[in-house]
Amino acid sequence: MSGLDLNTPRPIDIRLHQASKLLEIKFDNNTECMLSCEFLRVHSPSAEVRGHGVGQETLQLAKERVNITAIEPIGNYAVKLVFDDGHDTGLYSWDYLYYCGQHYEAMWQDYIAKLEMAGHKRTDSI
Repeated sequence: MSGLDLNTPRPIDIRLHQASKLLEIKFDNNTECMLSCEFLRVHSPSAEVRGHGVGQETLQLAKERVNITAIEPIGNYAVKLVFDDGHDTGLYSWDYLYYCGQHYEAMWQDYIAKLEMAGHKRTDSI
């Protein structure tokens, strides 16, 4: 995902539910999504997670308990999410947040499969 698509719905409300570790996003096309802090952390658009090209991604491990401590607006196109594990370098554009909301299940299952292939066991109990 690169560039800002002017046709992508824009968030009209972003709320962090810290107790349940969920980010609720309502878009201007009447859609909404709930994205877990863990999901957002492991799918960070940062170079630390994505690398600088295809095949350079770094699988994020043991992020089950991660939470967001701050949401900082970046212009009229993105937010920076600050996580309690110190990660704060990804800029989550409206396009990317909408994409995540629309493809949450497939992206999550892909992540779980990669964890299993790496021999990592998630700790579901928080």
